[in-house]
Amino acid sequence: DLTGTETILIAEDDELVLLVAKEILKRQGYRILTAESGPDALAALEAYGSPVHLLLTDLVMPKMNGKELFTQAAALYPDLKVLYMSGYHDDVTLFHGMSEKGVDFLQKPLSAETLSARVREVLDRPAPQSR
Repeated sequence: DLTGTETILIAEDDELVLLVAKEILKRQGYRILTAESGPDALAALEAYGSPVHLLLTDLVMPKMNGKELFTQAAALYPDLKVLYMSGYHDDVTLFHGMSEKGVDFLQKPLSAETLSARVREVLDRPAPQSR
């Protein structure tokens, strides 16, 4: 079962990818918040006022990359989980510190089935004891 009722914040600077991911996850039953940049995502988290369970973020965005966004968001919301995504095929993921073991990552372009399955997988995993 790939459905859920959790709240997901999608941070993605590509409007089409943002809209597609939003629609896919909305159809699965999730409550979706969106932001087109890291600073907008932090503002959305603060404005929402209720728990956000997952940050689905593009790794490479202007102003603030996905890793920086998650670091700041997790400082405010320690139970927040993250799933990174990127369309880059080279070592850009290593450049942004994604070589850490246990980091959840999705390669774009995204299929509806892969996105839904990975989101559910990350949400179902227990939160780490410490960051």
